[in-house]
Amino acid sequence: MTAAYDPRDSQISIFDALIAARARYGAKKPILEDQERNPLTYTGLIQAAFALGRKIAGFTAKGERVGVMLPSSAGGVVTFFALHAFGRTPTMLNFTAGIRNLKAACELAGVKTVLTSHRFIEQGKLHDLIDALEPIANVVYLEEVREKVGLADKLFAAAGGVMTRQFRASSKPTDPGVILFTSGSFGAPRGVVLSQANLVANVQQIAAHIPLDPDWVMFNPLPIFHCFGLTGGVLLPILTGMKAFQYPSPLHTKQIPPLIRDSQASILLATDTFVNQYARAAEPGELSGLKFVVCGAEKVREETHNLVAERFGPIPLLEGYGATEAAPVIAVNKPLDNRRGTVGGLLPGIETRLEPVEGIPGGGQLFVRGPNIMAGYLAADGTIEAPVDGWHDTGDVVGISNDQWIKIQGRVKRFAKVGGEMVSLTAAEDIAVAVWPECRHAVIAVPDPRKGERLILLTDRREAEVDALLAHAKAIGAPELTVPRKILAVPEIPVLGTGKTDYVAIQRMAEAELRRVA
Repeated sequence: MTAAYDPRDSQISIFDALIAARARYGAKKPILEDQERNPLTYTGLIQAAFALGRKIAGFTAKGERVGVMLPSSAGGVVTFFALHAFGRTPTMLNFTAGIRNLKAACELAGVKTVLTSHRFIEQGKLHDLIDALEPIANVVYLEEVREKVGLADKLFAAAGGVMTRQFRASSKPTDPGVILFTSGSFGAPRGVVLSQANLVANVQQIAAHIPLDPDWVMFNPLPIFHCFGLTGGVLLPILTGMKAFQYPSPLHTKQIPPLIRDSQASILLATDTFVNQYARAAEPGELSGLKFVVCGAEKVREETHNLVAERFGPIPLLEGYGATEAAPVIAVNKPLDNRRGTVGGLLPGIETRLEPVEGIPGGGQLFVRGPNIMAGYLAADGTIEAPVDGWHDTGDVVGISNDQWIKIQGRVKRFAKVGGEMVSLTAAEDIAVAVWPECRHAVIAVPDPRKGERLILLTDRREAEVDALLAHAKAIGAPELTVPRKILAVPEIPVLGTGKTDYVAIQRMAEAELRRVA
């Protein structure tokens, strides 16, 4: 059920919000599980956080930014709350970002300690990352920490499970709740500091926007280094009474559908790409128990909507919209009001401002302000650069309906000037998606001495031809300027660990190919 949103309710620390959820939904309610199938209750989660956190506190300082390089798992969630129990700031490291970005993230945040696990490093074959991190940080393996948990730690945890407020470190809602790094889909990742109140507020905003049932199970295969996976897949279910089921990788296409069925999942968090893959791989009935799917990070294609409906029945795919800087959800569709082609209704408590963009009519550059908007970006000197007057520039061009429903026209960076006209690269991609819906496509712009810029389509469809794109554009009345006149067929379209299209890599691929044929 939904509750009225009051921003004053978010003035609470994350650990105190966990304590409040236990009081509301019951200490013995199973609230966290992963593929090991050993569920933790609220009290079990709190006790595990105290036991682990007490050991971590022995080699870190209060207020320290502690790196966390773990997959979506019960262990990853316990570690997050363990750091909060003792006043440390979880700094979530993107292990898919590459060595250079990973080292830069640690240096920017001043990370001296990185928590990870032997099992994760072995299974992910991430030894090169460890080799790169060891010269700049103390890499600590949680298996070794847990082996040192003794009787005193267990007694402390048991007592903390009863007298929780007396045992947890005191912290303010304005204190850092997490440090995350932007996806880097259009450039170098930035360090984002979200306060504890930012995270709690976004959970409450979502719960006030979409009716949620504490008896439901949230299935989260998305990484917890990404805000969608952390807020949507961990904090939202745990703080609203739903069991959070964690799975370590969204890439396991064949393993995930049967586990969705076996875990009795009600909600799935994913991206369009992953949902499409799961729907193709799943056996009849494996996804049919879902109430709805929440999709972010990329546009949901009509082909994916139709595929799920044809194979598994009327399961709404709710496209949403957000940014790391907004903790992250700004808007999302509703199960009973799901408007395809939009990213949903604005969450309560968020103000918007549209600024005109030259050459782009019918919308504007979106600025947002509200209780979920970040404390600020990490600066090179370790300070935090707060948003001016609380406003965050999303960099997106959108249209907003009278009832606050949002339609994305594209990123400001995703427009090109072709022959003096502003052309949306997103609209150009949409044409390719409509013609070849089963394939992946990306459109980028490169300089052109005659037209200013020209569009190039990269696609994994080997037989793609410009004539098919032109014919579709003509059929729907789209300007011919939106049709890329050069197509590069590639084995696959690069994506980031979050599922977003990696436009930085795509730009490099296109420029390299153009240099080769020049």
